[in-house]
Amino acid sequence: MQSPDFGAQAFLWWRPELAQHDLNLMKDGGFNWVKQSFAWETIEGAGRNQFDWTISDRVVKQVNDTGLKLLARLSIDPDKRDFWAGTPPNNADAFAEYAGALAARYNCQPGSAGCIQAFQIWNEPNLAREWGGQRPNPVEYAAFLKKAYAAIKAGNPNAIVISAGMAPTGDNNDNAMPDDIFYDQLYQAMGGNSTGYFDMLGVHGAGFAAPPELDPAEAAANKEKYGGYRFFAFRHVEDIRKIMEKYGDTGKKIVLLEFGWTFDEVNPAYKWHGRDAGIDRTVQADYIKRAYQYAVANWPWVGLMSVLTMPNADWLNDGDAFDEEQFWWAIMEPSQQPETKWRPAFMELCIYFNSLKGEECKYAPK
Repeated sequence: MQSPDFGAQAFLWWRPELAQHDLNLMKDGGFNWVKQSFAWETIEGAGRNQFDWTISDRVVKQVNDTGLKLLARLSIDPDKRDFWAGTPPNNADAFAEYAGALAARYNCQPGSAGCIQAFQIWNEPNLAREWGGQRPNPVEYAAFLKKAYAAIKAGNPNAIVISAGMAPTGDNNDNAMPDDIFYDQLYQAMGGNSTGYFDMLGVHGAGFAAPPELDPAEAAANKEKYGGYRFFAFRHVEDIRKIMEKYGDTGKKIVLLEFGWTFDEVNPAYKWHGRDAGIDRTVQADYIKRAYQYAVANWPWVGLMSVLTMPNADWLNDGDAFDEEQFWWAIMEPSQQPETKWRPAFMELCIYFNSLKGEECKYAPK
């Protein structure tokens, strides 16, 4: 994994032809990694050890054949309450078996079904809605993570295990816990030593209303403009790095599992740091490129930076893509085959990533 490395989330699961279209764009665009959700309920939904590998085999093969590396997010739809394994933390043993089965099947060895290079263990456990409706608990997540780590390493000792990224929030109650507090308590639960828990620390790094270079102290001080918390700045990632340094864990990298900027002009929860903050498609493109450039210049400890997001054509199904929150974060316009609808963000990244290799973006206007 380069430092930094270039990737994006994509939607490869249900539409094979669109999956290949987007993978080709990412490869040509200079991306090295693709992040895809391997939802537990879609593979082992029928019951314990009843695996349906049909779609996952196809997705892994498509990614491998395109020449990209694959980060698999392992989690479950947080709104699903009737799953046979139950919810976290009580489903930790069953989840570890699932993670181990994936790692063994896609262990990158001759004769295997393919190669998954990295695994993300759950998503945003600092939110109750992602943690079985219970109060976020770093001690419980540490135990959950340790079991999954051991199972994955048994299936593929060379796999990279990445902890979940935490949601940015200022709430500390039964519904949520601030990410910095969660990470600090996670290290305490691990006895200050992440060995046997993760290989890289997962972090979420949305930029909100601030440009990527803004000091988090300014975001905290200027509530009217930036929101009034340090996590409202992209560089809040540096706060999490300081927690790693506090516990002497400087030999491991941070992976930005999600980051980006939205230009949302519809949804009230996002409009304030989208259109109302002056972020349009062009500003979004500029900020994302500058975030990568800032990391190149200042963050030797960062690995993969997975930007939100390649588009999902299913956003168009109801005739109103605007109501989809992720529509406004996406770096491409959702489109049906054979159309390709560009956004400035993809084009800027394609030009930038290819320039680092002394090459040109094949899609750039001449």
